[in-house]
Amino acid sequence: MHLEHITTQGERWDTLSYRYYGDPLGYPRIIAANPHVPIVPLLPSGVVVLIPIIEQAEASKAEDTPPWLR
Repeated sequence: MHLEHITTQGERWDTLSYRYYGDPLGYPRIIAANPHVPIVPLLPSGVVVLIPIIEQAEASKAEDTPPWLR
């Protein structure tokens, strides 16, 4: 299962990962689910990106997140 996200200007793989998983380092699973999207530093706006749904246990917890990312 997955969610669909439509990118906006300036979004990156790691910011999508942080938004949906609470962990900026979870982006490889998003990239793997989107072979149709080029791997570039800034995603073009208007692209449909599939966000794999993960188990709650896999999601980052606030205490695992560095203070500057909270």
